[in-house]
Amino acid sequence: MNVQTKMFMPKFFKRIYHKLGESCWKQLTHSLAFADFQPLAITCIAVTVTLLGVRHLGWLQPLELNAFDLMVQLRPDPGPDPRLLIVEVTERDIKAFKKWPLSDRVLAKAIAEIARLEPTAIGLDIIRDIPYEPGNAELATQLKNPKVFPITFLGNSKYHRVQPPPNIPDKRVGFNDVVLDPDGRVRRNLMFAGDGETTLASFSMRLAFAYLDSKKIDSKITEKAEIEANKTVFSKLQSNSGGYQNINAQAYQVLLNYRSAENTAKSVTLTQVLDRKVDPKLVKGKIVLIGVTAITVKDVFSTPYSATAKGNRLMPGVLIHATATSQILSAVLEGKGLFWYWDEWQEILWIAVWSAAGGCLAWRLEKSLHLIALAISAGGSLFGFTFFLFMQQGWIPLIAPALALLTTAGVAVIYKYEQSRQQQGIVMKLLGQQTSPAIANALWKERVHLLESGLLPGQKVTATIILTDLQGFSTICEKLPPEVVMSWLNEYLSAMAQEVQAHQGVINKFTGDGMLAVFGVPIPRTTLQEIAEDARLAVSCALAISSRLREMNQNWLARGLPSAKMRVGIFTGPVMVGSLGGTTRLEYGVIGDSVNIASRLESCQKDRQEDTCRILIAEETLLYLADRFEVESWGSLPLKGREQKVNVYRILGSKKK
Repeated sequence: MNVQTKMFMPKFFKRIYHKLGESCWKQLTHSLAFADFQPLAITCIAVTVTLLGVRHLGWLQPLELNAFDLMVQLRPDPGPDPRLLIVEVTERDIKAFKKWPLSDRVLAKAIAEIARLEPTAIGLDIIRDIPYEPGNAELATQLKNPKVFPITFLGNSKYHRVQPPPNIPDKRVGFNDVVLDPDGRVRRNLMFAGDGETTLASFSMRLAFAYLDSKKIDSKITEKAEIEANKTVFSKLQSNSGGYQNINAQAYQVLLNYRSAENTAKSVTLTQVLDRKVDPKLVKGKIVLIGVTAITVKDVFSTPYSATAKGNRLMPGVLIHATATSQILSAVLEGKGLFWYWDEWQEILWIAVWSAAGGCLAWRLEKSLHLIALAISAGGSLFGFTFFLFMQQGWIPLIAPALALLTTAGVAVIYKYEQSRQQQGIVMKLLGQQTSPAIANALWKERVHLLESGLLPGQKVTATIILTDLQGFSTICEKLPPEVVMSWLNEYLSAMAQEVQAHQGVINKFTGDGMLAVFGVPIPRTTLQEIAEDARLAVSCALAISSRLREMNQNWLARGLPSAKMRVGIFTGPVMVGSLGGTTRLEYGVIGDSVNIASRLESCQKDRQEDTCRILIAEETLLYLADRFEVESWGSLPLKGREQKVNVYRILGSKKK
């Protein structure tokens, strides 16, 4: 009869199959999956609520604003606005006139030269609340031109206000105040503001609507007190629009849509204007802004582009006003340029969806590399979609959903790890009572296959098999009471098991007074070096068992117990390992001709027992031993149940190094 050895499944697996059957088992796994969903749902809700609270407190706003800046920088440059021209007062201009502030006469000449070229509007972004002689009368004359728009500065109160030039009607005066975000950068355009007595329009508003008036485009105030021009409504920025949270959104503000870091509009210098070296085509019908770009004047501000250059590159105020002017024109004339935002409930849903996505990824994926790869892909998809909407002037939260994705995934991974660790501890403890730690660990690693189908997949491996048996065990049982035999046998088997495990083997099963051990499972050996190492460990284990048996015999004789002799058969070859059986009985088996040969070697010529422990191997094992052991050839012997003879060798001991 062929010997088919089997490693038994854990008791709790077999009990489940006996009591529930296959259909009930499937229902149980489905219900467990549903139960497992509950902590995932709780985690998603908890993470979402926590992030919403953190977001409401404004703690995520700096990160959202940095993300906004990054997307501004990544957008393609649309080029200069052809409707604008900037006259820059540069460092070279100031040095040429050897004076700052420039005299009123210089500004008067510049305005006169520009006006001569027929612009639509001229914006003077230089404070002129007091005279700077010579030329104040000349400047006053030029400021009477209805196309000229000087500035005022409102400041934080009426005490800080800087007045515009005298005798200029309010409809031609715009304030040049800019709104700074908490990080000191300019991302918003203040379109209207009050000084406590009247409501004034911004410098950019005056210039843009002067241009629109020249195009016969009317504007009006809607029922929500918002500006509408050419069916474009300038919706007011709210305190929680986009990535903002709890900002001061008083007065009338919109989010600035920057065109470029340095290419908002074409520019010329003040000296070029005064020397009449400006192409008339750059001026005629355009909006011309006169402002200072010299750094020493310190009319510069941080913008979303500032973080791209070392030393925090700053943008002159005149360029910021040009940006705001260009945005208004683009919105009214082209229907683009104004940002839009989601409602609060949409942003909450958006964050919750990404929280759930992160949780599902972590919950379903077992391999860390797959999880990391998909997390990166999910993060990239989130940024890609957010940036796509940003290109359409839509600003939605990015940092909050990204944190929801990562946090939920992280919490789920930690939860699964802790749950797995606890379950593994329990299962390994249960399994360790009836099988080796190696088998228990293999079953744990294959638990997904086991729970899904109830079977561990079969695999072909090359292993070394040890099969042992006691000589005359039946006679010992006949002479001693059963309880004495049991105690005596347990001492023997316990010692054998210790040696097998010490030599990295696996106790496959105890066969009454015998034992079957396997070297090379459950982790498959893939190289010749690994297979050879298993064979050497198996032979070393058999020699250790032989030495241990001699010690136990002396102890038994001293206690009045019988001594024992044993036979060991060792063979190296291919075997199949995996689940065997059906729903009523399921076992983990090791099958193959290699097991049969090891059994026949153990029982071969039983009368040739020359010492306490006889160890026989076949030539297939000897080839892997690398001449490390003393062997005695028994020749080519026939084995029971086999047609071909086998070259048999007896292990005498280890060779001395």
